[in-house]
Amino acid sequence: MLDIRAIRQDPDTYKAGLSRKGVNPATVDELLQVDADWRASLTEVERLKSLRNTASENIGRKKKQGDDASEDIKQMKEVSDAIKELDVRVRDLDARLQEILLGLPNVPHASVPDGASEEENVPLRYIGDKPNFSFEPKPHWEIAADLDIVDFERATKVTGTRFVIYKGLGAKLERALAAFMLDYQTEQNDYTEMFPAFIANDTSLIGTGNLPKFGDEMFKLEGLPYYLIPTAEIPLTNYYRDEILDAPQLPVKFAGYSASFRSEAGSAGKDTRGLIRLHQFQKVELVKLVLPETSYDELESLVEDAADILDALELPYRVIEICTGDLGSKETKKYDLEVWLPAARMYREISSCSNFEDYQARRANLRFRREDGGRPEFVHTLNGSGLAVGRTVAAILENGQQEDGSVRIPKALVPYMGTEFIERRKS
Repeated sequence: MLDIRAIRQDPDTYKAGLSRKGVNPATVDELLQVDADWRASLTEVERLKSLRNTASENIGRKKKQGDDASEDIKQMKEVSDAIKELDVRVRDLDARLQEILLGLPNVPHASVPDGASEEENVPLRYIGDKPNFSFEPKPHWEIAADLDIVDFERATKVTGTRFVIYKGLGAKLERALAAFMLDYQTEQNDYTEMFPAFIANDTSLIGTGNLPKFGDEMFKLEGLPYYLIPTAEIPLTNYYRDEILDAPQLPVKFAGYSASFRSEAGSAGKDTRGLIRLHQFQKVELVKLVLPETSYDELESLVEDAADILDALELPYRVIEICTGDLGSKETKKYDLEVWLPAARMYREISSCSNFEDYQARRANLRFRREDGGRPEFVHTLNGSGLAVGRTVAAILENGQQEDGSVRIPKALVPYMGTEFIERRKS
């Protein structure tokens, strides 16, 4: 949520910033008008309540003295009626004010490149060598089927389309990757491991900005104010909701493993095969709560933390700076890490690393107090995938495939797998 006080003080800056995300400047004008009406109504109702208190005192005094208080009683009734009407107006205006604020996206950082769509995202660097094959590389779903390590057909029977059941060494690979990612981030990059609940309440989802805007992209539990989490970002960011941290506690760094559930609304026909776009997938999420003055340095280090996993797994990838046209509603700045998939001959997103500044913290009332004992301030929040496990499985299968149909396991993962190759089962 944006700061209404900051918008009052500098509306033109916010109009310019929000227009970079496609928001009509008239929305800011409407917000300010509603805000002005709300403040004027609040001032008037407080004035009337003071007048009512004075009238009540006069009535009590006159009655005590035996004087006629009928005019004062009439006046107090009229004032009380006006207060009731104004109280309703104040509540309605406040609700509208919050509705507009909750619907406004975050303002992009000045360094974010302008662009209309993902086609204008900016590649920053390419890391690792793409594998050279003496044969035509297969897509990961064919490799997995040949090795009998995943089952899409029975997952569809058991649940529906866009679900998968891992089996044998496929299940072990999924589990090994999650363990490796968590071990690396906790041992090398000083994150605290977290294992959150897979269900969050609507207050938590409002806190991270998933509600009200993205309700149709999540699975809601019927008749309850609960949702299956689309990412561990929700429970981890809300962990300290409505609390005040001490500045020396920052940065807080969480690495949380969870299942993620997404309805994939509006994605009909996209990536219908394989592990790229599923309704349920597992992910290690990295979340940071940091001092405002350090948040952009923390974003750069977050990208490196996520990239460490790709480096360790010997997977070629690139880092992309996201332009305004592809920047989500919550982010001020974002980088994507895209891993190389040989069969598709293209890079595919495997991690997004974002800074939200105080946008989420303001919604979640997540604050800190500096050591000088001043007023509490909002922290800055960041998160990134470290990594999406299913997409990492896909990348390992495609980049590590051998001509005989086996798949080479990255050296860093061998201790977790207990084998250097996944091979076809011998009949």
